[in-house]
Amino acid sequence: MRLLLIHPSALMYSEIFLRLEPLGLERVAAAAREAGHQVRLVDLQVTRRSRLEAVVESFAPDAVGVSLNYLANIPEAIEIAQHVKRVLPGCFVFFGGHSVSFVAEHVLDQAGGALDAVVRGEGEPAVRPLLEAVRDGGLAEVPGIVTREGRGPAPRMMHGLDEPRPARDLTAHRRRYFIGELEPCASIEFTRGCPWDCSFCSAWTFYGRSYRKATPEAAAAELASIREPNVFIVDDVAFIRPEHGDAIAAELERRRIRKQYYLETRSDVLLRNREVFERWARLGLRYMFLGMEALDAEGLELYRKRVDPDENFRALKVARSLGINVAVNLIVDPAWDAERFRTVREFALSVPEIVHLTVMTPYPGTEIWHTESRRLTTLDYRLFDIQHAVVPTALPLEEFYRELVRTQAVINRKHLGLSNAWGAARILGGNLLRGRTNFARMLFRFNSVYNPERQIADHARPVHHELPRPVHTAPAGRRELYVHAAPAAHRRPPTPPPA
Repeated sequence: MRLLLIHPSALMYSEIFLRLEPLGLERVAAAAREAGHQVRLVDLQVTRRSRLEAVVESFAPDAVGVSLNYLANIPEAIEIAQHVKRVLPGCFVFFGGHSVSFVAEHVLDQAGGALDAVVRGEGEPAVRPLLEAVRDGGLAEVPGIVTREGRGPAPRMMHGLDEPRPARDLTAHRRRYFIGELEPCASIEFTRGCPWDCSFCSAWTFYGRSYRKATPEAAAAELASIREPNVFIVDDVAFIRPEHGDAIAAELERRRIRKQYYLETRSDVLLRNREVFERWARLGLRYMFLGMEALDAEGLELYRKRVDPDENFRALKVARSLGINVAVNLIVDPAWDAERFRTVREFALSVPEIVHLTVMTPYPGTEIWHTESRRLTTLDYRLFDIQHAVVPTALPLEEFYRELVRTQAVINRKHLGLSNAWGAARILGGNLLRGRTNFARMLFRFNSVYNPERQIADHARPVHHELPRPVHTAPAGRRELYVHAAPAAHRRPPTPPPA
């Protein structure tokens, strides 16, 4: 069969700060190719819509799959499905991915006849039986399948992460993938899942609190095959198990693989496993993202981070001592007033780290989607991008956005303004000499992307597709939130003891 896989367009923050290769879709593509199917992949983050339309006509796929890891892309995906059905009425169109797994039935209803199925859960083990069923029949028996007739068997889980290796050769314009100054930048996955249970996050509910690892040999072999000089390690929390991080590092040292790395982890993991991060700093770890989320104990408890402010600040000191540049994230509560924004600006200016802001957003699949008592002010999918307020704000909405953008702009100027002009110019010049323009565009697009007028205007757009209205009651049990029910062998490791 001919299979076309599509990644939707970039979201607001991806217009500036990062644009990552569609790693999950590349792995699904590899699984389909191993089953003998012809596969094409179009990433609308780096490709124009007209190119997608040309591929639909020239390739004439038997099946089209759209990856939906972000709620905000659902309206676009429905439009794509409708276009495919107009051009190829007999084509089987399906959606898959993290976010759509939690709202599958609702999206099927909204898309009507343009969408044949949603695949819940991990895509790699689902794509082969799905395509076989499309060709031979038996769709209702595909694990994870949801159609207008109902749900099929429970989704299957991957036993390990070594295979399939991502089909990176299917991704065009690879030089356009970047994160910050690291460009071009590939992505890799060492582990999948998270043993923590933050109230705002759906990673642990999607994977059923499972936690799986790639073998060090396979991880190193994949890194050796990557052409890009920079690599983003996409694990939800890097190096939870220090022996795993050490084993991969040993393989890289043995193979003499040298790249620059960016990863995400937690403050308590960094403090507990400092030696592993120190070793990786010698291997090229340049940047680290820490989800601090809040500056005070009250906020950390609200989000169930299971760390205290002291641990967060000690982690920053450790990263500095290792020579690793840190970006921290703070969650903006819509209840903030002007004084709270001022306090955050003062903090951001007082530390050398990059500070990112995301707006607290109840997502389907999170506990706060079920328990959030405040009434949602919108159900427009496009506003669920962690850059818009979707619950009532203490400040008038326009003033909230002005404070938000003012705070983001102050942080932006701290790193890219006159005080750091030489460092920015040096990086910019080096990238431009190598034909790398992503960082340059980031520098000059901030004010056009982040401005309160644009964000206010986004609330006034006509709405054609909306989220299901949440039920503000807690589920009977936490396992009711899970997409995957992990077998015993894949369940989370015990949460490590405090440092």
